[in-house]
Amino acid sequence: MVKMTLSTEVMRENLLTLIKKKDDIEKEISSLNEILKSQKNVGMNEPLIDKDDYPRGDIDVYKVRSARQKIICLQNDHKNLMKEIEEGLFSLHAKEKVRQETTVEAVDLDNFQGMNQLKPFVKIDRVDTGSPSHTAELKVGDLVIRFGSITKSNFRNIKDIGELVQNSVGKTIVVEVMRDSKLLSLSLKPQSWSGQGVLGCSIVPIK
Repeated sequence: MVKMTLSTEVMRENLLTLIKKKDDIEKEISSLNEILKSQKNVGMNEPLIDKDDYPRGDIDVYKVRSARQKIICLQNDHKNLMKEIEEGLFSLHAKEKVRQETTVEAVDLDNFQGMNQLKPFVKIDRVDTGSPSHTAELKVGDLVIRFGSITKSNFRNIKDIGELVQNSVGKTIVVEVMRDSKLLSLSLKPQSWSGQGVLGCSIVPIK
């Protein structure tokens, strides 16, 4: 095997670092969402004043405002990281293509640590109008590379997603999808709606 060039190694290490940062941000957002849930489940949009325009006395208003502000900042950081990961992934694949075209043995991306986190394992087959999935802007044909804590590396069958969803009703799940060769990060909140289930979509494994 031809030895990997330094530039390829650097590209891989940079991509791994970005993935680690992304995972850390998602964990922090999840922790902050738990704080909001502990405060009467106020979420990001519930009012913090009562009918008389006084700060609500049933919650810690300062704690809620602080958590909300941090979540907004982290979501912006997450969005920027997703863009960097997308660009890094594109560059790495481009590098592989060049190696193939020059008959040099290509970098084995399948064995690249962390690459399984960027491979789709299920796809969105149906999205019902007005459902939580519709609100989260999921679309038919989206290729899912992360559904909460589930990635290709730990996905066994569709029941894994069902169990995660049932344990996450009322909570926000980060869903990362590949759409038109772009990586998107969406926020999905399983909950009751006018239709059946708590998602309002059909998810099928990729064969």
